[in-house]
Amino acid sequence: MSTRTKLYFASDMHLGAVTYANTRERETRLMRWLDMIKADAAEVFLMGDVFDFWFEYKTVVPRGYIRFLGKLAELSDAGIKLYLFKGNHDMWMFSYFEQELGATIISNELIIERSGKKFYLHHGDGLGKGDTSYKILKKIFRSPVCQWLFARLHPNLSVGIANYWSAHSRIAGKKNFEDQNQRPELLLDYCNTLLQNDFYDYFIFGHKHRPLDVMLNEKSRYINLGEWINYNSYAVFDGNDISLEYFEGE
Repeated sequence: MSTRTKLYFASDMHLGAVTYANTRERETRLMRWLDMIKADAAEVFLMGDVFDFWFEYKTVVPRGYIRFLGKLAELSDAGIKLYLFKGNHDMWMFSYFEQELGATIISNELIIERSGKKFYLHHGDGLGKGDTSYKILKKIFRSPVCQWLFARLHPNLSVGIANYWSAHSRIAGKKNFEDQNQRPELLLDYCNTLLQNDFYDYFIFGHKHRPLDVMLNEKSRYINLGEWINYNSYAVFDGNDISLEYFEGE
């Protein structure tokens, strides 16, 4: 029998981000994590903001991350199923990872059942009440017209604009990177609203950057995966239960 039975979930690696820990160190750490889990992983869910910026032209993709992508290819070639969620930083994924890695690209939520447990999976951006300006911006950025217009820019210009924006975003400093953690109640309220009409054993999100494991009621749990700048946190489901864990120390 196969020893690959576990589900792994991670989010918010922000590869390419201008931050106090450089991308290469984070990429190498992620490769060690992927090496660790490849022995028993059946499915790996990378739940958004894997890259701090990603845009696929028809014949061009952003440079870098070759070691990380090679490791994902190794997992895929070994028969491990990969899922890549679109986050708010890397929403412009199209067909590249499907063709090269055999990955499934998830644009919004993904609902799955494994070992009798029901999962609700989403990056976590634009859910629940409030944040109207971002929700409008998200619709614009995801529109075919916006994507077509952006693709008309030369990659040197488009990537330069994206890197400038990223350098001045919340991830540019550790304090600002953690500031968005202070309102987990928005996603908790969203989960409780969904539970009024359906049952889920586990709600798993990224985006908020703070690892959290909260019981919503006697049977349903909310898990936020945290990130790989400060925490190196991830979740693993072993077929019976799920746990929030930290790679190479908390």
